[in-house]
Amino acid sequence: MIQMTLIQIDNYGPWTVTPSPRAEADLQILQSELYADIQRQFAANSGLVFFTRFDNMLAVTNGVGAEEHLRIQKSIGNRYPITVSMGIGAAETPYEAQRKASAALQKYGGAQNENRKEILAIDGMVNSDESFVQIAHIDINGITNSLTDIIPAYDTSFIVNRVQHFLMKKLIEKGSLLFFIGGDNFMSPCNGLDPEGILKIIEEIEDEINIALKAGVGKAPNAEKAANLADLALEEIRGGFTYKLVHVMKE
Repeated sequence: MIQMTLIQIDNYGPWTVTPSPRAEADLQILQSELYADIQRQFAANSGLVFFTRFDNMLAVTNGVGAEEHLRIQKSIGNRYPITVSMGIGAAETPYEAQRKASAALQKYGGAQNENRKEILAIDGMVNSDESFVQIAHIDINGITNSLTDIIPAYDTSFIVNRVQHFLMKKLIEKGSLLFFIGGDNFMSPCNGLDPEGILKIIEEIEDEINIALKAGVGKAPNAEKAANLADLALEEIRGGFTYKLVHVMKE
């Protein structure tokens, strides 16, 4: 079972234009600092946060209890001009877990409901004896030599975004999620998807858009350990220690 948390800024849209539109640079700074802050606090509890749309973030939070979520909410409310609400869901696949987390929070009002503030909505949480996280770290092969050092930077970014779109479309059909994590790298919470399924997706993308990928997969009781194992598995592919395009490491 995997546990997902939706983190959503309360009434953010109206706040950005009240009493008049706020400077865009200031809003971008707020969003990036808030993401870093929330990442730091969940990471201290072995969780992992993905920024998605910045005013909405999704986190893999196996092992992070209700008290820790409340403590993070209080810390943000004490130090920022905005507050955050959270929804928690648990399921066999990441997509279903985040769906439950979203539905739980939506019961308390919409994202721009001025009466909703610092809600913690829990649909379900994962017990320690059934906690399991599988994360794939997916990387584009040789992007520095083939794209970054040859074509304009924006063109490279466009290609990376195109790869992300194709990966998201294929992974969501398997109940998995995908997040861009910088450079030419993506992370996919993918409970329920076996290595052969990941390999098939990688091969399909190379056939369709001529972009080669590889993936390290980590399996562990929490997101921190799973992501670290995924990183190590990917490094073994990069270092030539395995010729597999999908390499798995587990605790």
